[in-house]
Amino acid sequence: MDKRIIVGISGASGAPLAVDVLKTLSQTGIQTHLIVTRGGQLTLRQECGMEIADLSGWCEEIHDPGHVGDNIASGSFKTMGMIIVPASMKTVAGIANGYSDNLLLRAADVCLKERRRMVVVARETPLNAIHLRNMLEITQAGGIILPPVISCYHDEQNLYAMIHHLTGKILGLFEIDVPGFHRWEGISNVD
Repeated sequence: MDKRIIVGISGASGAPLAVDVLKTLSQTGIQTHLIVTRGGQLTLRQECGMEIADLSGWCEEIHDPGHVGDNIASGSFKTMGMIIVPASMKTVAGIANGYSDNLLLRAADVCLKERRRMVVVARETPLNAIHLRNMLEITQAGGIILPPVISCYHDEQNLYAMIHHLTGKILGLFEIDVPGFHRWEGISNVD
């Protein structure tokens, strides 16, 4: 399998997680192809004080979301799959309903049709019935929904540690080991 992953950033809260995923992937030797929607650009600016150009050092190529004919829009462009982090409910709805009106949605559609791994870090709370139906549709089509739910069992003391733990969970679905990621090892029985 080719060592390439597509990363999409859409307009939901969680841009620091997207940045950590990109930074971590850049240390693995895996090519990263990035798509940032207009909403993703706004969130990246608001939450990280960054512009798309600031991400260029952590990816092979940045794709314009309006260019639906780019190489990543074709099944013949081999990848390990795609991560959409964060995924807005608008993006989730587009994927679930096959509405590929931008490159991010088209690349997601290609991953599903080619049966490639697709991890959707769906970011919204609380969820309504429409959100849940759309996430179920993606799951039934072969995608993986990974809400960015923090874990408390490692006694993480800061936000970055929690974000990096989530990065470990996301990349673990591609069998990529992440330094500093600790898996749950259980607790001993206490009488």
